Amino acid sequence: MRAEDWDERYAEKQQWSAEPNRLIADLLADVPPGDAVDLAAGEGRHALWLAGLGWRATAVDFSDVGLTRGRAQPGGDRVTWVTADVLAWTAPPESLDLVLVAYLHLPQDETVALLTRAVGWLRPGGRLLVLGHDVENLTAGVGGPPDPAILCSVERLAPVAALLDVDRFEQVRRETPAGTALDTLLWGRRPR
Repeated sequence: MRAEDWDERYAEKQQWSAEPNRLIADLLADVPPGDAVDLAAGEGRHALWLAGLGWRATAVDFSDVGLTRGRAQPGGDRVTWVTADVLAWTAPPESLDLVLVAYLHLPQDETVALLTRAVGWLRPGGRLLVLGHDVENLTAGVGGPPDPAILCSVERLAPVAALLDVDRFEQVRRETPAGTALDTLLWGRRPR
């Protein structure tokens, strides 16, 4: 989808809950705050949550309407909001403690290229957290886009995992009102 398509979706109504994804919240619960970026942040629910925990959070998305919704939320003044295509946006090398990418919808080659660049933005020991709709949702789960080209899998993210000290790299289940959805989780650290 194009930025204009997402702008239309966000203009209609809030798309996501105000709360962070439960798995993301659990994984980051004991990580000390630092500098973080939420790529493809949408309405910024994760960036807002991180800022509330003391992180210096930046939310990057190509939908200005989505970011405007986030900016208007309580705590929105504690987040840096950047309207940009995540494929063009960059951070200085070794400047971040966390790169968070939740449910990014890009073709595999673009996703791997972006995440490979993102590893370079991490300080040694900095964390990469990727959570995306798994390709097996098309046959065994519910939710997510119907286009297999933009879905994740362990195999598809393996080149990025090879750059990290991996803590978790697996398909995970997520309960939704419609049933069980399948996600791909990559949770690792840039080697020291």
